[in-house]
Amino acid sequence: MSEAPDIDGMTFEQALAELEQIVARLESGQAPLEDSIRMYERGAALKAHCETRLEAARLRVEKIVMGAGGGAEGPRGVEPAEFS
Repeated sequence: MSEAPDIDGMTFEQALAELEQIVARLESGQAPLEDSIRMYERGAALKAHCETRLEAARLRVEKIVMGAGGGAEGPRGVEPAEFS
């Protein structure tokens, strides 16, 4: 494998794309054992990075959805019956 970019500087999409490549290479069974172990370790770090990014995004969305008074706000101008 070539010099891998620093995971902390990666976007969610970059990390996910690399993780998908690693999974495909591992599933092929063509990599030597030591390379497979390194790829697995990097994949685990990428997975953790993706989970952290997703959690941060979830918290941002939750903050947006929560009103200034702390209560959840629904879509404005839409009656609940319209969701049925």
